[in-house]
Amino acid sequence: GEDVKPFTPEKTKEIVMSLQQPAVFCNMVSDWPALHWNAKYLSAVLDGKTIQFRLGLKTVDLVPQFETRCSYVEATLEEFLAWSCGQPSCLSGPFSRYEYSKYWAYADYKYIARIFEDKPEIFQDIRWSDFGFPGRSGKESTLWIGSEGANTPCHLDSYGCNLVLQVQGRKRWHLFPPGDTSFLYPTRIPYEESSIFSKVNVANPDLKRFPEFRNTTAHVVTLSPGQVLLVPRHWWHYVESIDPVTVSINSWIELDADHEARVEEAITRMLVCAIKSAENPSDGDGWLNPTEVEATSHEINLQYLNKAVSAYFKCQKASVSEQVCSSSTGAEQRTSASCKRKREVDCELEGCRLLTQEFGFSTLKAEKLQEIPFGPHLIQVLPQSQDTSWMGAIASDGRDLLHENEGGHFGKLDCIRKQLLVSNDCETPARQMDSDGSPNASQAALSTNDLLDCLVNPHVISLVARLLLERTRV
Repeated sequence: GEDVKPFTPEKTKEIVMSLQQPAVFCNMVSDWPALHWNAKYLSAVLDGKTIQFRLGLKTVDLVPQFETRCSYVEATLEEFLAWSCGQPSCLSGPFSRYEYSKYWAYADYKYIARIFEDKPEIFQDIRWSDFGFPGRSGKESTLWIGSEGANTPCHLDSYGCNLVLQVQGRKRWHLFPPGDTSFLYPTRIPYEESSIFSKVNVANPDLKRFPEFRNTTAHVVTLSPGQVLLVPRHWWHYVESIDPVTVSINSWIELDADHEARVEEAITRMLVCAIKSAENPSDGDGWLNPTEVEATSHEINLQYLNKAVSAYFKCQKASVSEQVCSSSTGAEQRTSASCKRKREVDCELEGCRLLTQEFGFSTLKAEKLQEIPFGPHLIQVLPQSQDTSWMGAIASDGRDLLHENEGGHFGKLDCIRKQLLVSNDCETPARQMDSDGSPNASQAALSTNDLLDCLVNPHVISLVARLLLERTRV
């Protein structure tokens, strides 16, 4: 007989839109043609078409291997598979400079609508309608193909929640709740719209430099083929491939809160572009992530900010109207394409429909839901016990560097400013000062990025966005 799924589309959507912790759906996609999308099958479908691979070193460093520190090649999936198997043909191909034992390769974040634009019928192999989102298919999804060791640095997505289908191989996910944000040392360098990175390499944390990381609560899960992971809004995640070849497909689900998040992202873009563009170009700081085409001008950033604010108030007005009319309609509307990254999908802010408005989920509170049906078909991703190996990396002196200078000598700032103005020594102004005002070469110099980390900290940007919206409201 026909496969009976453990949850109806309506129930699945209710879970997705309300659950505030990661969970794994099982036995929901057994009839999806996309389960056959292994790398060999995709290689045949692409028929020699090249895609970009990001290459990184397998050696584990104390700092994250950001995309700005990786190498890139254009290659076919056939060449990738030959390389991952150690075939001699790779000696002259695009992977010839990268020894498989030392490097991993990742064709990450590939829009299915773009790489299969000449085969739109393949979009229907992915059926997010089973999760309560009719009309959502491969057209609103992205593809990830990696070798063993391929990874995504720890980050959170500013927009939406995330559904991830594992197709081939296994991936290990390290997830951290939104409340751990300050312990993960957030940064916007490298800058990429909608991605807030962590300075910590969670696979090998430097606890001398990032002591607060020991306060995080990691939720770790190994995702296997046929399983779908729900990553709730603003959950941090570090993802690594643990099998020779992995293939996964994901789709970001828009939320009501995305409109305010876009205002925050617009403010962040304006600040980062303005400040980094003012730096000396000879510094050579690769602050712009390869996924961002260019540093947009101040004028364009201001236009984006105004559009984001306008869309926010339009959403609020529409939400009020829909609440008034909600009793007279319950029909599903076809959802728009996912617009996690504004320019990647060329999505106008005003045109983004909100899935959360369709069934009034914008006002649905988790505590008012029926008990979440955890069990063999919906598995909780629980916190793991604290890894005691982290504790051994804590600085031996045990000092709290964040508070040891509390109540510091602010009266010395004017003296330091004068020293900076009159000094001919180019090194002295850049050094950190001791409590007595003398240069301390043992401490790192404050940089533009240090200032930006403070200015565009998620908590600061959230406050600025609320103040800005309040100003616009009146």
